[in-house]
Amino acid sequence: MFKWLSKYFASPAKLREAGIMGMNNRNFKIISKFNRRRLFPLVDDKVQTKNLAQKFGITTPRLIGKIEFQHEAANFENIIKGWNSFVIKPAHGSGGKGVLVITAHDETGFTTPSGRRLAYKDIYQHISNTLSGLYSLGGQYDTAVIEEMVNFSHIFDDYSYQGIPDVRLIVYKGYPVMAMTRLATAASGGRANLHQGAVGVGLDIKTGKTLKAVMRNKPITHHPDTGADLSKIEVPFWREHLLIGAKAYEMTGLGYLGADIVLDANKGPMMLELNARPGLAVQIANGLGLYKVLKRVDKYYPKKLSPEERVDFILNGRKK
Repeated sequence: MFKWLSKYFASPAKLREAGIMGMNNRNFKIISKFNRRRLFPLVDDKVQTKNLAQKFGITTPRLIGKIEFQHEAANFENIIKGWNSFVIKPAHGSGGKGVLVITAHDETGFTTPSGRRLAYKDIYQHISNTLSGLYSLGGQYDTAVIEEMVNFSHIFDDYSYQGIPDVRLIVYKGYPVMAMTRLATAASGGRANLHQGAVGVGLDIKTGKTLKAVMRNKPITHHPDTGADLSKIEVPFWREHLLIGAKAYEMTGLGYLGADIVLDANKGPMMLELNARPGLAVQIANGLGLYKVLKRVDKYYPKKLSPEERVDFILNGRKK
């Protein structure tokens, strides 16, 4: 881990002094205070999130179809007719569990980004597992969502291994306050999931440029598979990324949330999903305590601004 953090390990008081937010503080001082539980379904259900985003002018991957009951799986081939590539995911999934990306298919089967071939029976089994709640929050019965595959921007070709990188924004009271990009690796199985071994790159909230990079909570300088220099990352369309996060506040009513955004080569930044309980690894990637940042928002940031005004304040008028 970073040297700035290691000196605080021995003392909880020192962690608080550094502004490090732990799970208990996140749950009881932030989430329970600013996120009403009745609003959680707006982000826990990907179909609801997608429909709501459309009303607020936020671009998301197009919904191709959904399967809610086991007998509807027989209609799968009709749903994907005309779509060579697509993604199957659980409506109530989290952490990338149950997400199956298909880049091509023919009468013999399906191809994943890694080149692995799957038979039709494998797809039907995956759908069945999804409906039974294998990948969902709390193991509840779920819906299989089928959506268009993001047309991965080639800007990040060297920075991710067999997977689409995304940007995680932490949004507090409508202000994007901390960001990182998550880059797939061989260890993560091509998924942008830090717990599975993806790389987390902290991004300057004003510029979208690299601050620090970590893998399994340890600092790194280059991507372990591609060798790309992680210090040179600069996310394009940064204001548009921030605006998606800012709009998500009005869209959901959640005072503290995580917004996951991907960059499509043709459509620009697209909101992939929202999270009412975003993790805290973003602090490690940024080398910065989140709690101290949130208190700064409480003390200095203007209230009653529009999403556009909040983003402009972050970019141009943010107090130190």
